[in-house]
Amino acid sequence: MCKVKVSVLMAVFNTPFELVKRAIDSVIKQDFKDFELLIIDDGSSMSLSLDILQYCTHFEDRISYIRSRNVGQSFAINRAVHFAKGEYITIIDADDEYKPNHLTTCIHEMVNADLIASLTETVVSSNEDYYVADKYDLHKNIHVDDCILFATLFGKKEVFKSIRFENRYSADSHFYEQAAKKWKVKKSQNRTYIYYRNIANSITALQKQSRVLVS
Repeated sequence: MCKVKVSVLMAVFNTPFELVKRAIDSVIKQDFKDFELLIIDDGSSMSLSLDILQYCTHFEDRISYIRSRNVGQSFAINRAVHFAKGEYITIIDADDEYKPNHLTTCIHEMVNADLIASLTETVVSSNEDYYVADKYDLHKNIHVDDCILFATLFGKKEVFKSIRFENRYSADSHFYEQAAKKWKVKKSQNRTYIYYRNIANSITALQKQSRVLVS
């Protein structure tokens, strides 16, 4: 197996193809080139899966595509970790994108750290989109800058192999807290990850709508 510096993991479940393509392109266009992209298709519709697979064939030296039954993002990423060949592992959500220097910036941040989480350039439709449910009280909101965001995690493979993501709200924060018990972790102030919170059918938007219906 050919080693690489960074394994980028992407779980996809019925995200519109044009958004998946945008995410893939942002990884391919990184100024840091020693990476692989592992796409775990988490049981998407067959038509979407075929579109993704066909697009991946343009980058066979960079992308591995794996299709599985639907298990949820957390478990899909756990599966991808098993196949990762990189010294470092990171994640990208299928409806987000990286700035061209994202991987380079993250690697520079790894001095005296085993795992980092970054801030984001957050794209919103309204000011309230900057806020998400507080994991300690789902009826309260906190700013996304005060959260640990799943796809901004970047760390040594050993960290991701020693801790599994759980299928729960705030799985990213839980992972980070568990890692902090054994590894050196830090929050990076860089904003090279573009986080879209203005997509009506995204996971976060659906969670938000669910909270409105419950409350």
